[in-house]
Amino acid sequence: MTLNFEKEKLISELKERKPKKVLVQLAEGIKQNAPEISEWITSLGIECIFSGETCWGACSVAVQEAQALGVDLIVHFGHAQFIPVDFPILYMEVQDVLDLKPLLNKSLDSLKSYHKVGLSYSIQHRHDIENIKKFYEEHGKQVTLSKKAGTNAYGGHITGCEYRGLRAIQDDVDCFVIIGNQFHSMGAVLAVKRPVILIDVYNDDVRSMAGLREKILKQRIFSIEKLKEAKNVGIIVEIKPGQKFGNPVKLLEKLRAAGKTAIVITMSELTPDKLMNFYNIEAFIELACPRIALDDFAKYEKPILTMREALVALGEKSWDEILEQGIV
Repeated sequence: MTLNFEKEKLISELKERKPKKVLVQLAEGIKQNAPEISEWITSLGIECIFSGETCWGACSVAVQEAQALGVDLIVHFGHAQFIPVDFPILYMEVQDVLDLKPLLNKSLDSLKSYHKVGLSYSIQHRHDIENIKKFYEEHGKQVTLSKKAGTNAYGGHITGCEYRGLRAIQDDVDCFVIIGNQFHSMGAVLAVKRPVILIDVYNDDVRSMAGLREKILKQRIFSIEKLKEAKNVGIIVEIKPGQKFGNPVKLLEKLRAAGKTAIVITMSELTPDKLMNFYNIEAFIELACPRIALDDFAKYEKPILTMREALVALGEKSWDEILEQGIV
């Protein structure tokens, strides 16, 4: 696999924008490329600082760091724009350049029973999506790209928390094919009612995600029951610009009305160690990235729930309603 950082585009954009000082934010999988990128930027006479904070998506764009450092521009590598942000940002999406033909051929066995295929991709494969679509069409499939919806930047594009584009076409397809990794396909299998097949380009594998859905749903029901029993509840609010899901004040009122003692906790990033000293809190509701509760279930000693799951525990939504809307 070769990564294309689009050096020429980067240099052209920087020459046009003329920043004196930039903050570079790299997705987790490409931080090792920092020295090379630094040379490109500093060769233009621009001061270059790299963010060392974790970055799993453009929801984590480092606006507060940039303001504290007094930079003119954030250069964000590895994701497309997620939400409008009141700060100058240059998004460099980064392309994974690889031969997908062997994996596409392998996927045909998994697609034998399906004619209408919904197709989605993580941003690194946007440049190749028309070739992928053409491949399936040449093998007799009717292919529909997921819609551009919500925070998705393009048709066919998915992020870890935005699957409305898939739900918009699920009645028109027999299954979904996701080009990317398990992170995106796991979210998809919780969001739609059709079978989801992952083309895992990073592990050179093709697999169905069916079994994973049932396992996760059992974990979510367990967490909801624990919140029902809890007397002391923590509401976690993150300060990242793209990780604000739900109103903590209203949720606080609902929990107190249900006879629970509730507090609001703010942090820049939710990790197990940060919750350890809140040992008297029996359950947490996180209003940040909804994937934390789903993906990291086993890492936390206490249950972590999403906003919608909390509403189920409080009796304001039914579990069937959540399943109908999609867990993510």
